[in-house]
Amino acid sequence: MNQASNYNLREEIREYWSMRAATFDEQPGHEIFSETERNAWHALLERHFGKGEGRQALDLASGTGVISHLMHDLGFAVTGMDWSEAMLEKARAKSKLRGSDIRFLLGDAEHTLEDDDSYDVIITRHLVWTLVDPAAAFAEWFRILKPGGKLLVVDGDFVSPTWATKFNKVMAGFLESIGLRKPVEAVAHMQTHRDILARVHFSEGARADEVSSMLAQAGFDPIRIDFDLRQIHSAQKKHISFAKGLERGAQHRYAICAQKPLAN
Repeated sequence: MNQASNYNLREEIREYWSMRAATFDEQPGHEIFSETERNAWHALLERHFGKGEGRQALDLASGTGVISHLMHDLGFAVTGMDWSEAMLEKARAKSKLRGSDIRFLLGDAEHTLEDDDSYDVIITRHLVWTLVDPAAAFAEWFRILKPGGKLLVVDGDFVSPTWATKFNKVMAGFLESIGLRKPVEAVAHMQTHRDILARVHFSEGARADEVSSMLAQAGFDPIRIDFDLRQIHSAQKKHISFAKGLERGAQHRYAICAQKPLAN
């Protein structure tokens, strides 16, 4: 892939998420719809980062600021960075409404322009699977972390079909054939989503082992893969359909905590 096509793809990604900004917070898995889920997120973050105690945190691809506010709840001094001004507008409005002092910046997660050794912790949620050049992004995140700082990647393989995906497809076809379900009309943004997904690095799915291997190549050590996201997913399933809940539960989802070694 040449530089020009990379640039065009990044622009398409930015435009896609800007288009989605208006309804982003309406979807479970994006915004938080219960205190049970909020508490489950707090537990995950505290398990890997501990309490904030005023430490500097960067939320990359912060969107409407959902994860930024979770980090702020734990006492971190939070900077949220996103490449979509539409997302940032919603994040800043939410921050003002809640009276938080989170700083939101317009920026590219793969080229942050932040100073070396700036942050104690970095977090990303559902960003890595969309990266055009993850190796460059991981090197960038390593650079801006302080020695001893930690990166937490919350992501998954949202591409590979699971037993639940196949089951739901068969059931949908059967229900349509007997007239108990209307055919689902194509949503315009779904084709855009598929076109983008076909060209990102993890077009066949971001698996935890591959992501961990690339983080190790960037210099992170130690690296821990955490598959225990059950409390979060259980809370989310109460706000989505049974079929979507099956799919979400069957997907390869994980959190990876990677540390920048202390300076010698």
